[in-house]
Amino acid sequence: MAASGAMRDSWRMMHRSRAAWRFVLLAGLVAATLDLAYALAWTLAHGGSAQKLLQAIASGWLGQASFDAGATSAAIGVASHYGILLVAAALFLAAGRRLAWLRDHPVASGLLYGLTIYLVMNFVVVPLSAVPFHMHYRLWATVGDLASHLFGVGLPISLITRRAP
Repeated sequence: MAASGAMRDSWRMMHRSRAAWRFVLLAGLVAATLDLAYALAWTLAHGGSAQKLLQAIASGWLGQASFDAGATSAAIGVASHYGILLVAAALFLAAGRRLAWLRDHPVASGLLYGLTIYLVMNFVVVPLSAVPFHMHYRLWATVGDLASHLFGVGLPISLITRRAP
């Protein structure tokens, strides 16, 4: 009888874990899509190309060679962008399971998480990567990028993962 109860508990945990991963997947996909849509709109509105934007993302891995690799490096840029935000969603869910404040205050925690992601990416990850250019922080570009991270990244991750079992 005890073995049956343990199996039932194990099954519940496995089902809960699968369901939670669906929320992580949804949150990461929504956040990455919103952020990338903003970045593409900004880039195209300012005379850039989608391929160059995606190659710039991939240049974190590939350095200057990214800009000579065509569609391949653009695809690496897309995969990298989505991968980073899937990990961000998983980390937020894990933190929210330990810190009730994150679940109880999804708007505030989501906005703070978006700010944290913006700061970590711009002032830790990118400078330590192979990106072959220096970041420029012009006022309106920075305001837009920050808003994209607050409302298009952190907030959706918080609101979606909070519903995970």
